[in-house]
Amino acid sequence: MVEKPHIRIELRSDPCYLAGVRQLIAGVAQRIGFDESSCSQVALAVDEALANVIRHGYCRACDRPIWISLWPSAETEEQGAGLRIEIEDEARHVDEAELCGRELDDPKPGGLGLHIIREVMDEVAYEKRKPRGMRLRMVKFAEKPTADDASALSGE
Repeated sequence: MVEKPHIRIELRSDPCYLAGVRQLIAGVAQRIGFDESSCSQVALAVDEALANVIRHGYCRACDRPIWISLWPSAETEEQGAGLRIEIEDEARHVDEAELCGRELDDPKPGGLGLHIIREVMDEVAYEKRKPRGMRLRMVKFAEKPTADDASALSGE
């Protein structure tokens, strides 16, 4: 049985909704234990992914569907709590080889979205949906406090 997401929203491919999505993502990340910096990073990765769907997948059309699903995960011994995010669309299929950002030493603006997503998130995977569209699956784990962090907090 496939686990249902804790949150699933559908929005239109209109950039006016991106600020609200960033707030939602950052709020969920904060609620499950991410620090402020990680909350901002996850929200930025989602924003970049959505901007790529709107710009490249839908050629800036503002009336196409995008689905966002969220699954918080519990902390384990190996890692902190996590957040799995899936973004789905009905745009054309793209081969993984086509999904490359520009070179970092290229001074022109834009083209860093994929690099940002891969740097910020712990796991990133693209897959084709049937009959059309793409799915981006991203996972981020919260930093587990170390013994040194616990000592610093207790004043030792």
